[in-house]
Amino acid sequence: MNEPRTVLVAMSGGVDSSVAAALLVEQGYRVVGLTMKTFCYAGTPGPTRACCGLEGIQDARRVAQRLGIPHYVVDVEEDFTRDVIDDFVQEYAAGRTPNPCVRCNGFTKFRDLLRRGRAFGAEAIATGHYARIARDPDGRVYLRRAVDAAKDQTYFLWMLPRALLPALLFPLGDLTKAEVRQMAASRGLPTAQKPESQEICFVPDGDYRGFLRQRLGDDHPALAPGPLVTRTGAVVGQHTGFAGYTVGQRRGLGAHGRRLYVLEVRPQSREVVVGEAEELLCRGLVVGELNWHLPPPAEGSWVEVQTRHRAPAVPAQVERISDDELHLRFAQPQRTVAPGQSAAIYREEALLGGGRIRRSV
Repeated sequence: MNEPRTVLVAMSGGVDSSVAAALLVEQGYRVVGLTMKTFCYAGTPGPTRACCGLEGIQDARRVAQRLGIPHYVVDVEEDFTRDVIDDFVQEYAAGRTPNPCVRCNGFTKFRDLLRRGRAFGAEAIATGHYARIARDPDGRVYLRRAVDAAKDQTYFLWMLPRALLPALLFPLGDLTKAEVRQMAASRGLPTAQKPESQEICFVPDGDYRGFLRQRLGDDHPALAPGPLVTRTGAVVGQHTGFAGYTVGQRRGLGAHGRRLYVLEVRPQSREVVVGEAEELLCRGLVVGELNWHLPPPAEGSWVEVQTRHRAPAVPAQVERISDDELHLRFAQPQRTVAPGQSAAIYREEALLGGGRIRRSV
């Protein structure tokens, strides 16, 4: 008989990656567990429960011992800092709202994992993401939404290089979160009841403004006070640094006798534009830094676009498309479209690709 195929599993120390590794072992694969050390924990305040933190490394090792598979830790701090942390800081300093998880998946987590996996003789890599691999009639590999719609993570995967897709396995794509928890418990995995990590891994205390201050310095313009203004230019207050504000935000704007929201951030003038809820509505958006897993949609065609992780995908028509920019018009006006965030483009369950939001229109 042929020797089982070797798969490298990214083990964050959470229940999802633990069950992904267990299922692959049971399916006869030769499984190698690997945890990435992405940042320096010594200089990070707060707890270390986040994925990739010290506790995650320890939990991943315990799971690997339970499964009888080898487990390794690799230091990718330099690459992670360049590709994810530096981008995070630069985007906020430019008045935009980045999504570091998308950036991590597009660069560090999958690209570097595959490269290191080949050094272990791995022919494929697997993670605990909730997504499914599929092929179109022409044999092209693409991603489909997971069975568990509430846990689907394809929104975070649009930046994956298309060439990587044939080498990926997502063992949890056909499962619900409840089923995964049950599987972990029945197999005696030590992560079965471990709570999910919601914070940014390199900002475990949730104070991203403090993190930016650490990186940019107290005197950076993005952290300096400036005016809160309306669309008409009327000054209605002062903000504490435009890097701390994102489109759609309501908290932290002070009392004005009415409910105000952030409409726009203007880094050149250090203005944060505020207004009422209806002023957030936009007819469409412009997306850049495009990456396609399937052929791009044609002008005039309809797609679904998801602009936030917790938001539903909504119908939009392609008005204009080029190699570096996509113009979409919503079927119905939408609100809270934040520059810098991701726009994942779907057709039904298929993830076509995506890009970064440049502006709303």
